[in-house]
Amino acid sequence: MANVLITGGTGMIGQRLTTILINNGYTVTLLTRKVPVQQPMKDVTYALWDFVSGYIDKDAIANADYVIHLAGAGVADERWTEQRKKIISDSRTKSGQLLVDTLSTTNNQVKAVISASAIGWYGPDTEQSCSNGFIEKSVANSDFLGKTCVDWEKSVQPFKGLGKRLAIIRIGIVLSNTGGALVEFRKPLVGGVAAILGSGEQMISWIHLDDLCNLFLYVLENKKLEGVFNAVADNPVTNKELTLTLAKLMRGRWFLPIHVPEFLLKLILGEMSIEVLKSTTVSNQKIKETGFEFTYPTIQPALDNLLQQRS
Repeated sequence: MANVLITGGTGMIGQRLTTILINNGYTVTLLTRKVPVQQPMKDVTYALWDFVSGYIDKDAIANADYVIHLAGAGVADERWTEQRKKIISDSRTKSGQLLVDTLSTTNNQVKAVISASAIGWYGPDTEQSCSNGFIEKSVANSDFLGKTCVDWEKSVQPFKGLGKRLAIIRIGIVLSNTGGALVEFRKPLVGGVAAILGSGEQMISWIHLDDLCNLFLYVLENKKLEGVFNAVADNPVTNKELTLTLAKLMRGRWFLPIHVPEFLLKLILGEMSIEVLKSTTVSNQKIKETGFEFTYPTIQPALDNLLQQRS
């Protein structure tokens, strides 16, 4: 069985991706800074690494057939102080550099590296993106997340010079029961409040967690696929549409829509509010043209599936 080495594998995406890989006949090695006490699931092993100190278990690299690079501190986990922004950036770029350095100095059989990136690469919607969506060739935005994505992707480019197939997946807003945006959208609805952020007209380019993980598997298994691919569903929705669709599924008619004003979001979130209020319409045409099919191309079935999983 082929072995897939995953960085950031204990996170929301990594956990689900690990299960999907195992179900498809792979073994998985998770690079982690601390091996958990509990026994891993069958066909999963742990290996130590620490990008800060520059340590990595070279046996894990030597035994890997593929590398999936998901590592990175959570963008929305804390307020964006200068120190936090440095952690967000370094956790992506320095971890990528460590992988490059190790693969260049260690005998290995790695065939391909698939690295995460994010649609934070793109700026606010333009007239053209509103019609057709941002494509992979669109220029990067000059804000913090745009620059972070540029550095993130630049850090893994040297894999191509090592003879490795390199694919970069720019991930949209991931909908999942185990973390991310959906968990936050659900919180006020427990009390019957549908919290629409700002005007609510900003476009959200989203993806169901299972579609995202299946996309990683698809790119891993298709040897001709390299370069950058957007990972978003067919149909972006406004913040208002997502919130009200979720509210109706959770509460029927028993909820109160409330707009959270922009000034309050800026006060609470600081610089991070830029991303919450930004409208970004992203195209998935490139990955669809390769033959990939989304199980959840529209928002209501995606939310319905996730809510059913919780019941």
